[in-house]
Amino acid sequence: MSGFKKALLVVAALGVAGCSNASWDDTRFGDGSGAGAGAAGSVSDPTSPAYFQQAIGDRVLFAVDQSSLSPAAEEVLRGQAGWLLTNTDYNVTIQGHADEQGTREYNLALGARRANSAREFLISQGVAGNRIQVVSYGKERPLEICSAESCYAKNRRAVTVLASGLTG
Repeated sequence: MSGFKKALLVVAALGVAGCSNASWDDTRFGDGSGAGAGAAGSVSDPTSPAYFQQAIGDRVLFAVDQSSLSPAAEEVLRGQAGWLLTNTDYNVTIQGHADEQGTREYNLALGARRANSAREFLISQGVAGNRIQVVSYGKERPLEICSAESCYAKNRRAVTVLASGLTG
């Protein structure tokens, strides 16, 4: 086999390998959009996940390079806490996100701080800590991709994703 054919074969093999699925399953955390399991039911039913997502709000936004909660974020989280205290058969995963500015490592840490800020607030409102998991996606799952502040602002968020059943 000629050198060119070998090189072509290696490139083709790498291309196919690049299309393979990840070896771990992160689908239990949702896709970052906030929909996932949280979209079931009717928005007119105050006990439904759809009501939680659309009427109460499933996400809070953050300022640049910040993980502290704004008054608007606290208001949304108070609503989430009230819903969770009424609907005790749900637990949540809070996903922390960042905009594309900064390194991957920095943004993963920032996303974790954001998710933990939301978690600590929910706990302060009476939601049991064993019902709340956190995960950080940093800048890896943006809602919008562009180099404008309007896009960056939407990506600096913590999203609360509902799941049925207590974690123990």
